[in-house]
Amino acid sequence: MKTEFSLAQLADPDIAEADKILRACVHCGFCTATCPTYVLLGDELDSPRGRIYLMKEMLEKDQTPTAEVVKHVDRCLSCLSCMTTCPSGVHYMHLVDQARVRIEQRYQRPLADRLLRRLLAFVLPDPRLFRLSMRLARIARPLAVLLPTPRPSATPGLIQRIRAMLALAPDRLPPPGPSAGRVFAALGKKRGRVALLQGCAQQVLAPRINQAAINLLTRHGIEVVLVRDEQCCGALTHHVGDDQDALARARANIAAWRKEAAGEGLDAILVTTSGCGTVIKDYGYLLREDRELAADAARVSALAKDITEYVAGLGLAPTARQDNIVVAYHSACSLQHGQKITSLPKELLSKNGFVVKDVPESHLCCGSAGTYNILQPDLAGRLRDRKVANIASVKPDMIAAGNIGCMVQIASGTSVPVVHTIELLDWATGGSRPALTSSR
Repeated sequence: MKTEFSLAQLADPDIAEADKILRACVHCGFCTATCPTYVLLGDELDSPRGRIYLMKEMLEKDQTPTAEVVKHVDRCLSCLSCMTTCPSGVHYMHLVDQARVRIEQRYQRPLADRLLRRLLAFVLPDPRLFRLSMRLARIARPLAVLLPTPRPSATPGLIQRIRAMLALAPDRLPPPGPSAGRVFAALGKKRGRVALLQGCAQQVLAPRINQAAINLLTRHGIEVVLVRDEQCCGALTHHVGDDQDALARARANIAAWRKEAAGEGLDAILVTTSGCGTVIKDYGYLLREDRELAADAARVSALAKDITEYVAGLGLAPTARQDNIVVAYHSACSLQHGQKITSLPKELLSKNGFVVKDVPESHLCCGSAGTYNILQPDLAGRLRDRKVANIASVKPDMIAAGNIGCMVQIASGTSVPVVHTIELLDWATGGSRPALTSSR
């Protein structure tokens, strides 16, 4: 794609990166076939190629984003399926992230939209506030029937979004998991030492996931630390364009992990939520221009691993096969497209005794995508229903996934229990059976 950025514009490292990304695009349109919003809507502007044209125009001409541009960029899930499909290696993720920053800096959203986004950015990264909000939502959910029926609109309104938030709230919350600062000793001979990301929403909604990871790791000789000063990874605010907040969180985490590594040492930083993992692995890029932290950010990105990447090297040995358990494996977009981890989780499940079934249209997003199922509830609901129907076609006993957002989204549309991949691996290697419950 031909670009016409001025030399002054190209002096900005972000614009220089955008120019590089845009020039790689050859207009082939392969991305349209695997883009969830294009598959649903059939609108070229709701495809990666269409959005690339809109973003190019906005950045190249240094324009204030229009409502039309914002609508189509907001509809993008950042699922990154287009990056897997693209034969030219267009790094769409960094381009759309830059466009979102531009939108948040220069576009005046309606008041209700601004307030909701600020509320989400304030509450979701803080487990204490998120737990409180879930309790309040559970109390308020019966009152949702009193809300007026919203008029059909191309852009979801506040009432639709409130309904979506209330619908996603669980009936009950589990007790909190282990607190930050704790160290879990390896059982038997110590083979390694890792930090386990505590997460934000996950430690409120499903602390059992990290507990299963701790159990499996320590049983296999790995010492696990929950780093005391760790924060939200920044993914939630990064994907809504609040780069200032996201980068501040990244810097705080790098400092905390650097301190831990300098003390007792770290072999890896393990992540059980793939959406977080994708962003942490990108810290090196995000802070590439930070003279003080660029090298440390790159080291953190190199240390970050999805939990399945790490446990694959531990030589897991199943204690009891579960050959009668059929598992539909849902490949989270952030794992398969963002981190390029595709077959490994399925291989681990199969080797450890489960009957693993591929899900048709596995490349398509379930509609969770961070806060997407709140901000774009109609599209998210349609994608969830499509995903659930595809999962049902393989007649599973359980659904396994590697991302809490996907787990909550899918569970809201099916009675089949949804569990984390690490819970099944823990069970297969001597841990307890996962709590087979669903949200319906």
